[in-house]
Amino acid sequence: MRKCLFLDRDGIVNHDIGYAYKPEEIRFMPGIFSLCRAYQQAGFAIVIVTNQSGIARGYYSEEEFQRLNLWFRQRFAEQGIHITDIFHCPHHPAINGHCWCRKPNPGMLVQAMRKYHFRPDACVMLGDKKSDMQAALRAGITNRILVDGERPVYKRCLAATQQVPSLLALLQQGVCK
Repeated sequence: MRKCLFLDRDGIVNHDIGYAYKPEEIRFMPGIFSLCRAYQQAGFAIVIVTNQSGIARGYYSEEEFQRLNLWFRQRFAEQGIHITDIFHCPHHPAINGHCWCRKPNPGMLVQAMRKYHFRPDACVMLGDKKSDMQAALRAGITNRILVDGERPVYKRCLAATQQVPSLLALLQQGVCK
């Protein structure tokens, strides 16, 4: 596998409620399973890349986060979707200082591309924030899709190569080959 669909977690995979770390807090975004299935059928690996400053802030532990990751993998597997990996940044700049992995820095994406030999020009980054798009741009990923939910603050994201209002709208457009 040389192609990858990178997914931000909160706001793309699940509704962003802020610092979710328990399964009962997770509500999946409409269309996420269908979209991932379509990309997987087109030969893409699925990798989640997520900033998790709640760990640095002490809201939840690394172990609690990893338990939730296992739960995510099981829910996706039930839908016929294999999550290749989940990369996370547990840092917060005010607590840990600057790091290379926290988006908008490209560290998680670069690490995943090296580990799995993904080609940046064959990858897609799907995120809901400018920082997701900036990280992907810095990592050399050529397909950067911002799901902006029609929020005016994101209307002019120059780092995105495409903007859509929802996952369902993206699904209707078809999968990037």
